Amino acid sequence: MDKAHTITIRVPLTLKKHGGRKLIITPGGREAKGKAETSGDPSLVKALARAFRWRGLLESGAFATIQELAAAEKINPSYVSRMLRLTLLAPEMVETILDGRQPEGLTLPALLEGVPVGWGEQRAACAGAPQ
Repeated sequence: MDKAHTITIRVPLTLKKHGGRKLIITPGGREAKGKAETSGDPSLVKALARAFRWRGLLESGAFATIQELAAAEKINPSYVSRMLRLTLLAPEMVETILDGRQPEGLTLPALLEGVPVGWGEQRAACAGAPQ
């Protein structure tokens, strides 16, 4: 019986402000060129990025509670809680959203209304979303 394993990859990057913009400095000390692009819905992509960043802050111990995190971010704790649910999406759903291949009816408000917990149920709900 094989056990699932999680692999975490960490890339040591440095953020540097330059003229009001943030630049990514690679481990070799060079500025990263180009711009990350996604064809996904900007509001969904931003929500996913925030949710996973917030989860990382909670998991790392930077904040002990959602209330502490919300206070630091100057937002409502219930909003943080709703957004954190996005980290429970099946990996394929996250990839679909980032690639912009989600069904038309799969919007941020629809995801925040409620998503099934099981990944199989999520896939079925995504496949059945109005297009």
